[in-house]
Amino acid sequence: MTRDILSLEENPRPRGVEKLETKEKLWRIHAGPGKSYRVIYQIRDEALLVLVVKVGDRKEVYRRVK
Repeated sequence: MTRDILSLEENPRPRGVEKLETKEKLWRIHAGPGKSYRVIYQIRDEALLVLVVKVGDRKEVYRRVK
């Protein structure tokens, strides 16, 4: 899963990325073994920054992310 997160450094919008319907403008990728984890993150292009907000099992990660 670490490799999936680190790959955002080179390409914060990889194939399969999805933008979430949130006011914080968050993005989501599938990660980990079997792609059963989700990485929720924010892209700040003006600062050249990718901020990982939450990492967790796909069943739990979306709770309290709105």
